[in-house]
Amino acid sequence: MKITIIGTGYVGLVAGACFADVGNTVLCLDVDAARIELLKNGTIPIHEPGLDQLVVRNANAGRLTFTTSYDDAITHAEVIFLAVGTPSLEDGRADLTQILAVARSIGERIVRPVVIVDKSTVPVGSADKISAVVAAELARRQVDVTYAICSNPEFLKEGAAIDDFMKPARIVVGSEDPATIKLMRQLYAPFNRNHEKMVMMNVRSAELTKYAANAMLATRISFMNELAGLAEQLGADIESVRQGIGSDPRIGPDFLYAGTGYGGSCFPKDIAALVNTAAEYDQQLRILSATEAVNNQQKTVLYKKLVRFFGGADNLEGKTIALWGLSFKPNTDDMREASSLTLIRSLFHAGANVVAYDPVANAEALRILQAEYGDERCAKSLRIVTSAMHAAADADVLVLMTEWKEFRSPDFAQLAKTLRHLAIFDGRNIYDPDQVASAGLRYEGIGRIRAGNAA
Repeated sequence: MKITIIGTGYVGLVAGACFADVGNTVLCLDVDAARIELLKNGTIPIHEPGLDQLVVRNANAGRLTFTTSYDDAITHAEVIFLAVGTPSLEDGRADLTQILAVARSIGERIVRPVVIVDKSTVPVGSADKISAVVAAELARRQVDVTYAICSNPEFLKEGAAIDDFMKPARIVVGSEDPATIKLMRQLYAPFNRNHEKMVMMNVRSAELTKYAANAMLATRISFMNELAGLAEQLGADIESVRQGIGSDPRIGPDFLYAGTGYGGSCFPKDIAALVNTAAEYDQQLRILSATEAVNNQQKTVLYKKLVRFFGGADNLEGKTIALWGLSFKPNTDDMREASSLTLIRSLFHAGANVVAYDPVANAEALRILQAEYGDERCAKSLRIVTSAMHAAADADVLVLMTEWKEFRSPDFAQLAKTLRHLAIFDGRNIYDPDQVASAGLRYEGIGRIRAGNAA
């Protein structure tokens, strides 16, 4: 099948590479000429395990190509996937500017029947808006071309996106047009062989399903984070509680980990958009508003622990805080809404210095902070280093922000020799408090019983 993917960001590039890998001919379009040039040269502008090899292999085989030309992209396509960004506006609404501009460009060019598949995360009713824009352009051109709009939301986890695409738990398709449904079944047949994974519904239900899925997962995270705060007051261990409730098959173990709050490109944006959509219909989504509020609060928890440890915010001035992990989760360089940024901003405000290390997000974190604070302030208060132990050397305390595998089994005895104040703040609860304490270090987790000196 001849497929055009519009947008070569995270979703578009993964989808294009995976569709090409099962034999389709895929042309990826992006208006960012520099990005397209990188892709043509085999350079992947995002970090996703295995994606570079997948893109290069299919590009070399001639199944995956890249362009900045809308004319070429639309002429090529039997199916057009929309995979452009829908960032949040200041009031929380999803910004549909890019996707409607794409719809207009499609309407200006299509000359034969085509299926337009919306893979971007958009508010309910967006497919109608996309269709109206395409129809308006066709009317302006005074041409009659058959087209269909289909919703096919993505459910990819950053860091495991290729596996999620190749072995999906479900394939949601929103369409009531028999010909479109048949085409989508053919397109996804290579990923649907083991058992039936396709879930068919109308377009608006598919659009809502994407938001509902992310809202449910975010709610579980905020629930555990709020419970973790109570656990600390009660002398309970949230990790034991997690295991106790997660073993119930009605609940399950996933997304029950207390930590420093969720981030990334999806959960914060999608919850804000869903709450805003409900408000447009005079409905309050009180649970999701609480989920959002708890998450915003949770991002400040580690800073408050540091303030308490040092006996006040004033005492943070001049201190050096080591950070392990910067990205919002492991196996990605995505810094959007990362909890590490919230902590760094608070530490800068208090006059503390930060020494940070992340296996892949160092450059992206530095870019963001330099844009926000300027080169001079970052040179004074921030050092980005190339190893975990380098970050911890001569720091006052260590804060774990992201649970990368390489941080899971550190040399606690060595850390006890280098940290001036002999304390580890575990923002992801990956360490055994007693093991940390046995090395002579104080342990502070999220919702856990403190261990170690002065605990």
